[in-house]
Amino acid sequence: MQQRKQSGQIIRIGDRWHVRYWERRNVAGSLERKRVTHPLGPVMTRGKRPHADIKAEAERHMATVNAGVIPAERTVTLADFVERVYLPWVEQFKRPSTAKGYRDIWQDHLKPWAAGAWLKDVKTYHVQGWLDQIGQGELSRNTLKHIKSVLSAIFKLAKQQGYFEGENPVWDTMVNPTAAAPAETYAYSLEEINAVLSFLPESVNTVFAVAAFTGLRQGEIQGLRWEDYRDGELAVSHSVWNGKVGEPKTGKSKAAVPVIRQLAGRLELHRLRSGNPSEGPMFPNHAGKALCLGNAVKRVILPALRESGVEWHGWHACRRGLATNLKQLGVDDVVIQRILRHSSVSVTQSCYIKARDVAVEDAMARLETKLTESLTRDEAISGEAAISIQ
Repeated sequence: MQQRKQSGQIIRIGDRWHVRYWERRNVAGSLERKRVTHPLGPVMTRGKRPHADIKAEAERHMATVNAGVIPAERTVTLADFVERVYLPWVEQFKRPSTAKGYRDIWQDHLKPWAAGAWLKDVKTYHVQGWLDQIGQGELSRNTLKHIKSVLSAIFKLAKQQGYFEGENPVWDTMVNPTAAAPAETYAYSLEEINAVLSFLPESVNTVFAVAAFTGLRQGEIQGLRWEDYRDGELAVSHSVWNGKVGEPKTGKSKAAVPVIRQLAGRLELHRLRSGNPSEGPMFPNHAGKALCLGNAVKRVILPALRESGVEWHGWHACRRGLATNLKQLGVDDVVIQRILRHSSVSVTQSCYIKARDVAVEDAMARLETKLTESLTRDEAISGEAAISIQ
């Protein structure tokens, strides 16, 4: 049935003009006719009647309403769209860990500010207001950028699915520029790796060695099976997160990683102690399923390291450590990228290869030596000049 065209009613609310009209909206899955108002602009004259600019803005907005670009069944709040469309879509097409991260961002940061906004009416200044409110907390700049990225993805899907029309309102917004910089990440040195290995019991010793000497991600280690270990390589073909088996992070992540001799010896010893299996999880728990490395940290690793004085920096410090240690050995960045299976060498360079303090100190020590030699030579020349004058 064709909807009757409306001209709207211009009304004054406080110090601003609004246009009031009727609109059919999707409320919790059912279509309802609601009376709504749309802001037009501030009251600029003393009279009771709106000036020409306000009337023109009302006509422009009502033309959009009457055009019916967004059908009634897709006129929903942001919360309805995110929880009924976006998050189910993410769960279907993204990795489980990614889906959980997006859901947490919505629940913890975006929902408190944006849930009730009507999706089709959201403008850039609305989004900027939400980001400003969220940015008043203690979140780091990277976290705020991640929140903005998720919000942009929400509007991208909304446009693709016919819930939103126009330019993505997130594009021209910005996060708090004074927010804290992200904390510096850590990379294990070879000396630290050997120290950790010397204190860990066999149950997790080999797991840590795999992390340190192959650079596999936590989920990839949990997904390792004995069938993946062949011809001196570990074939990365699965990733396990919260007990769910899935694909590795990216297409390039699905590749083989060479096993160095020291790690091969540990793996063979681990295989013998496990009953010499030829298939099944490489690191099983008591139930025979993939070991949860988070539980291993809490129950075994932290207690073992607590009294040793060796600090635990997390599984990813092993991955960054491998990149940094290979770099110090003179390995080319592109080769390191291939070993870590990154999609881009820039990721390897910016996030994984760390400049060690030892290298910095050595560089400054060389400068100090050179400066001392230069000063000594100058002093000697000065002394010779003084003798000649006398």
